[in-house]
Amino acid sequence: MSDNNSNSITPNGIVLELKNVTKSFGKNLALDNISYQVRSGSVFALLGENGAGKTTTIRILLGLCEPESGSSTVLGLDSRTNDLKIRQSVGYVPEQPILYDWMTVDEIGRFTAAFYPPEFMNRYGKMAEAYGLHRNAKIKSLSKGMRAKVSLALALAHDPELLILDEPTSGLDALVRREFLESMVDRAATGRTVFLSSHQIAEVERVADTVAIMKKSQLLLVTPMEELKKTAHLITVTLKEETPFDVPLKTVIEERTDGRERRFLGHHLHQDAQQTLKEHQNVAKFEIRTPSLEEIFISYMGK
Repeated sequence: MSDNNSNSITPNGIVLELKNVTKSFGKNLALDNISYQVRSGSVFALLGENGAGKTTTIRILLGLCEPESGSSTVLGLDSRTNDLKIRQSVGYVPEQPILYDWMTVDEIGRFTAAFYPPEFMNRYGKMAEAYGLHRNAKIKSLSKGMRAKVSLALALAHDPELLILDEPTSGLDALVRREFLESMVDRAATGRTVFLSSHQIAEVERVADTVAIMKKSQLLLVTPMEELKKTAHLITVTLKEETPFDVPLKTVIEERTDGRERRFLGHHLHQDAQQTLKEHQNVAKFEIRTPSLEEIFISYMGK
């Protein structure tokens, strides 16, 4: 653990917290009374369409903008009053990193190292090599994917307790993207925490411990991935006749009808659901399975 954040973790293990945060830009509501916590040693994925409020959430956490109401803390520090210390303590990769184009890969590392402990440059060099970055290459000559790798190396080189990533794999090829996301699981295994905003839902599903889903400033869901997989069900039923049908789910998020076929996605299957469907006089056939995170996400977006 690096010296600059070794005393920042709160005793209760809460690395990041939002309490009743509301934020508007003019007449546009960006965040509507948002509250949740992120515990240490986890990969927390924030999902939502463009304009849902994901980037605004990150900017408030880092103290880059202030909410109208509510509060947020990062590593036990208030985002309003300790914004500089928070930004120095965490690793942060924005969706569109701002880099000094006239510098080389090596020079931008040395420039950034001045703000961190001595081991920064050694770690940065190793990561640059692992990412296939040429140390003498000018930033302005790099592709979008290579620039993203520079930003990731800079964010990780001081070995932060908390890594905040806003669409971090944008521009990376599939193999590097997968390797990077899997390395986030390794970080969590060491007790560090990753807060990840991403559109790569299928890949997030493999690495996230907890998932939050946002839509148009609203927080629709915050739940551990393991619990989500246990409670979410996708039921497909083919009826003998087109008549009303009561699905054996406590909560239905999405329902689709195609002739005699009904498709339901929701939470908490009734205890006797299998037997009920099997004995139903109007059910020709049925299937019950666990939906993918992408299927769950799409259902919530259409809700």
